[in-house]
Amino acid sequence: MDTATILGFLQESLFMIIVLCIFLFLALRKGRQTVTNIILGLYLALLISLEFPYYDAILGSASSAKSESILMLIVFGGFTFAATLLFTRILPREYDETSFEGFGGKFLLALAGTVLVMAYSYHALPVTELITPGSPINYLFASSQSFFYWLIAPIIILYIT
Repeated sequence: MDTATILGFLQESLFMIIVLCIFLFLALRKGRQTVTNIILGLYLALLISLEFPYYDAILGSASSAKSESILMLIVFGGFTFAATLLFTRILPREYDETSFEGFGGKFLLALAGTVLVMAYSYHALPVTELITPGSPINYLFASSQSFFYWLIAPIIILYIT
């Protein structure tokens, strides 16, 4: 493989790499429990935001596809934040560990959060209208038949860790 091929792949995968780095940073900085709470918050936020009845009332009559996408992401972010706070109150136990202690488990949790965000980006939220992930990512996440499995994978990882 030459350098141009590797750089092309990295550029096409940039969105996924950024999401993975954010989750890994949170896992190393705040711990496994924080990432677990965020993952659970993402699941709950998806359920609530898909049935949120006030998108049209908030947008009004003058709306474009881009503004609708941004509104849906903001509402989803608000629901995710609130649900994560809820799970933080319900599941307050923090693991007593250093940043790199249990790195394998933290990396698996970061990967689970990334998988969930990527699956939501293709099937539930209009993220792909704002950014265009490359073809390797499309191949992994764009198939509607695999959405169920991408939703189950983080639950299995939560069980393992």
